[in-house]
Amino acid sequence: MSRENPSFSVPDGPDPGSGAHDASTPATAAGRDSRPDGPRSRDDATSMLPFGKPGRPFGSTPFAFGFTAALGVLTAWLLVQALAATTSMLILIVVSLFLAVGLDPAVRWLQHRGLPRWAAITVVFAAVILFFAGFGLAVIPALSQQAGQFVEQLPTYIQQLQNHPQVRDLDQRFGLLERLQSFLTSGDLGRQVFGGLLGAAGIVVSAVFSALTVLILTLYFLASLRSITRTGYRLIPRSRRARVQLLGDEIFSRVGGYVAGNLLISLIAGVTTFIFLSIVGVPYALALAIIVAVTDLIPLIGAGIGAAVAILVALFVSVPVAIAALVFFVVYQQIENYLIAPKVMKSSVDVPAATTIVAALIGGALLGIVGALLAIPVAAAVQLIVSEVVLPRQEQH
Repeated sequence: MSRENPSFSVPDGPDPGSGAHDASTPATAAGRDSRPDGPRSRDDATSMLPFGKPGRPFGSTPFAFGFTAALGVLTAWLLVQALAATTSMLILIVVSLFLAVGLDPAVRWLQHRGLPRWAAITVVFAAVILFFAGFGLAVIPALSQQAGQFVEQLPTYIQQLQNHPQVRDLDQRFGLLERLQSFLTSGDLGRQVFGGLLGAAGIVVSAVFSALTVLILTLYFLASLRSITRTGYRLIPRSRRARVQLLGDEIFSRVGGYVAGNLLISLIAGVTTFIFLSIVGVPYALALAIIVAVTDLIPLIGAGIGAAVAILVALFVSVPVAIAALVFFVVYQQIENYLIAPKVMKSSVDVPAATTIVAALIGGALLGIVGALLAIPVAAAVQLIVSEVVLPRQEQH
């Protein structure tokens, strides 16, 4: 016995009571057009796009392309000008961040001894300020005293020049003393001296402002170094964050080790210089030792600058003392370069000697003394990235 489902029955023809006697009636046509796969009516298209079909995008025209390119060039030029205008301030920020990273190991060492972080930062920063204050108290009085003695003895020096036979002969042939007297009595000397004093005062004020800026920024960076590094690591994608954090921590460790090692080497140079100058009787031994220690921080040329200043002061004592000072600095530089520095820097910044020299030369050519100071830790960071990232990637291909 078969059952017939009424829902699946198909009528043989149109329903007589429906009023639809032809498939071309409006109702049937409208129903056919309303199917999802059928053509849409004009009213539907008008409701979807009331203002008509959009044309070709405006950015594809040559005029729009040229205008966009010109805006890009102008923006790049403005950025370059902004960087050039703020170069000095950016250098101060980089130096402050470098010092903060270098002082952070001392802060962490004090933290491991039981001090809270704010107390450790206070102790380290106070030590830095005391060092600069001691440098000023040791150097400025000596310089002012020497300048005063030179001004007092200037007439004696001029008299000695007048009594010198060769100077007297040159004066008779070229009239040097007469020209010198006319220059001194005219107003040109006063204007030049006044302008020189103003220029020197401007340099001193700029140096003091830069030093205060660096100290303040270093304090802020040192206090917020953890949050800065944490925020920087969060900018890295999660899949690479752990590796970048390990590499970043190692770079910070190397920078801190370089700063600590360089300070230790400079301290040894300053103490040794002070002992030697005190033994041979050179005046202002403490000031000269501090100058040698500070200049020894500069790679390549710093030690020579400090030694030249000490030898020049020793020359005013006597020629044998100056010769002894020259021999001392030559011998000490060899000991420092081949014994002290390799042992101190081996555990912190293991950079080949050739790389150190090239990096210091390039950094000095780009940013002067600041570039030479930052060149070696930057070279250590680049060496770490090359050995841990670039070379393993090259081995995979």
